[in-house]
Amino acid sequence: MTHSIAPTLTTDRLTLRAHVMSDFDPLYALFATDRAQYMGGPVEAKQMWYWIAAEVGSWQLKGFGSWGVTRTDDGAFIGQVGINQPHHFPEPELGWVLLQDFEGKGYAAEAAAAARDWYWSNTDAQSVVSYITPGNSRSEALALRLGAVLDAEAPLPAGETQADTVVYRHGRPA
Repeated sequence: MTHSIAPTLTTDRLTLRAHVMSDFDPLYALFATDRAQYMGGPVEAKQMWYWIAAEVGSWQLKGFGSWGVTRTDDGAFIGQVGINQPHHFPEPELGWVLLQDFEGKGYAAEAAAAARDWYWSNTDAQSVVSYITPGNSRSEALALRLGAVLDAEAPLPAGETQADTVVYRHGRPA
């Protein structure tokens, strides 16, 4: 499986599409704040650029990566969802982030389920994980809503401990 660019996916309310330059500013605005504490931030613009570029480049290198997420009705950019495995991740990770104005509307669950289902349709993987910072109750609740289970035995990203990261495992449906 290789894709040089993210395939476009649609749900009832959302479009998951390849990232475009206009995604950078709103994502950077989010990741530059203390709200990004559970997402590896806050980060500087240079680090954010490399981060997004790596997720876009992951499509060419790994056959999966991140999507920019927009609302289908008005095209508003609302965040990103992806399946990524940078070098320090022992397993591919299903992750999500929404801009603050779009939280609490079910968009993250809808986008993450679409990305996960795409992954099942395009790989023979038996599971994918979500690495979540302890205390990020919203992401933990979403992982559970998506059917993931806490996996205390899962390997952690290099250099991280259980104080840094908990692992939720999403199993392939039977």
